[in-house]
Amino acid sequence: MRKAMAAAEVGDDVYGEDPTVNKLEETAADRLGKEAGLLVASGTQGNLVAILAHANRGEEAIVGQTYHTVTAEAGGMAVLGGIVPKFLPTDAEGRMALTDIEASIRVDNPHYPVSRLILLENTTGAAGGYPLEVEYMDAVADIGHQHGLSVHVDGARLFNAAVALGVPASRVVQAADSATFCLSKGLSAPV
Repeated sequence: MRKAMAAAEVGDDVYGEDPTVNKLEETAADRLGKEAGLLVASGTQGNLVAILAHANRGEEAIVGQTYHTVTAEAGGMAVLGGIVPKFLPTDAEGRMALTDIEASIRVDNPHYPVSRLILLENTTGAAGGYPLEVEYMDAVADIGHQHGLSVHVDGARLFNAAVALGVPASRVVQAADSATFCLSKGLSAPV
């Protein structure tokens, strides 16, 4: 693998001239059924890029209280983006109740941050790697989209979820507006 890396054709990614990065980003987008892909240095950075793309300073992201985006990413969405996390309880398998999600959405009250984003995690690390079913993912996205909210999936172990559910990764994140996955978790690719 190291020999292949040393022999790889490279270029300046800033100008879109690195064929290896271009191919990786195209492959990632294709595998997830998304418009484009972006290679970043870590899952935390990928989640932060997506969160900042969906919400602005002073707006709110609805998130499960056990999700990695709020328990282990140094408060990045709040510290760097000024985005307010709205914590919802999660069950033993990492799901937020659909009724809780719907009830927590705030769109018209000038006294509170406006809800802009729902964050999901699949598989759910704090729940022992439990995969969230595609029907649940779709239902969350339906709620969000009905209220004008985007949905982002922290998919650090997305391919594990896809295998466990017996569906392509693209189906797991089909209803989401954005998703991340990690090359070193489950795929064993060095980063």
